[in-house]
Amino acid sequence: LGLGLVTAAALPVALRAAPPAIHVVKDPDCGCCGAWIDILQRDGFTVTTEHLAPEALQALKRDSGIPEALASCHTARIEGYVVEGHVPVADIRRLLAERPDAIGLAVPGMPYGAPGMGPDSDRDAYDVHLILRGGGSRVFTRYAAG
Repeated sequence: LGLGLVTAAALPVALRAAPPAIHVVKDPDCGCCGAWIDILQRDGFTVTTEHLAPEALQALKRDSGIPEALASCHTARIEGYVVEGHVPVADIRRLLAERPDAIGLAVPGMPYGAPGMGPDSDRDAYDVHLILRGGGSRVFTRYAAG
């Protein structure tokens, strides 16, 4: 009986420790998306990918509530959120921990030094935006030039 209680009590911890699953939709010809996916996998994410033609990918972004000004090269879904572009792993983990009432995160464009876009030590300054319901956004994290 005692062993069963210990096992049952430990179960929720084990479930929370499962690697987060993220589904990435990208253009099949984009190499930087692959570099970002590699970073996610090294950090313990379980990644699935799907290739879409550029027009279909743009439609997915619109249908997902990503404002055109915040668009980037790939779109991912994780635990009910959208992650657009080269968002750092720490920001994705923070999003999942804080669970804000939002669409998700975006790094617009493809800033040099963002994950998958070159060395962090020599990066351009960029912001990670929290995409709010209703089309607005606010800065979630600010990264200074490296």
